[in-house]
Amino acid sequence: MNTTEDRIARAALTRLFEPGDIVGRALVAKHGAGAALKIATGAQAAVPFWDVTAEELAEGLRRWAPRIPDLHPEKDLAIIERLGGGFLTPDDEHWPAGLNDLPDAPWGLWYRGNIENGIPNPAQCVALTGSRDSTSYGAAVTGDIAYGLAQRGICVVSGLAYGIDAHAHRAALAGHQGTEAATIAVLAGGLDRDYPSGNADLAAAIRANGLTLSELPPGSAPTRYRFLQRNRIIAALAGVTCVVEARWRSGALNTAHHAETIARHVAAVPGSVHSANSAGCHRLLKEGGAVLVTDAAELTELLAG
Repeated sequence: MNTTEDRIARAALTRLFEPGDIVGRALVAKHGAGAALKIATGAQAAVPFWDVTAEELAEGLRRWAPRIPDLHPEKDLAIIERLGGGFLTPDDEHWPAGLNDLPDAPWGLWYRGNIENGIPNPAQCVALTGSRDSTSYGAAVTGDIAYGLAQRGICVVSGLAYGIDAHAHRAALAGHQGTEAATIAVLAGGLDRDYPSGNADLAAAIRANGLTLSELPPGSAPTRYRFLQRNRIIAALAGVTCVVEARWRSGALNTAHHAETIARHVAAVPGSVHSANSAGCHRLLKEGGAVLVTDAAELTELLAG
């Protein structure tokens, strides 16, 4: 299959398969993107293989069928191009090698922004994440850390959410000095709509020298499941994932878990024992998975380790 055909097939797969679709993933691993697309859309016979049974294949075909009429990969590629972006596949020079460490790497990566600067490798990126309902303490610490990282030429990766994410992106932009990407935002929906819409101006500022990224094609709505799946991409892009402020059951802990799974460093910032917003950070530290950090210098040291 030539590169163009593979690219179109992968663009279609980002709409057809959810990120965690095990049967879809097996199909691509066995047959490649183009043949997997044909099998999944009924253009080629579905034959059991490996440990994928006929029942699992049949269930997969039922699951994918409602999405087949919406498959217009060339249209999706034209939309993203109109938005000043594009679509990366694992064969592209700008494909972030860190994603290859994931057992469930994206089929492709949609982007908007300045791709000429590329996507820095994990050794030059720190993910900062935490509560949407951050406290003034969380906002101040995030600002100090992100600004300090940007001053050192380290790219800050986060998820564009309200709270810690937004503070991280803003401070990275403020501290930025070079021409490379100051900060990268990974979204849980299509890039034609900045989510949340209240951070649309921030997203535009990020794209001036960095990128907004998603594994989902234009028009895709963010869902709870997609937010959790998105977190693995944030973790894979960065050499260190740092949770600045998080409640006991925060989604930020999910990002830390993904980072641990692929042998990335995990860090956490301590807070007040009276603050529910720091309970998740203390949990990470207590359970032994995270290194305690208090500033950008300590994160830079961890990144180099």
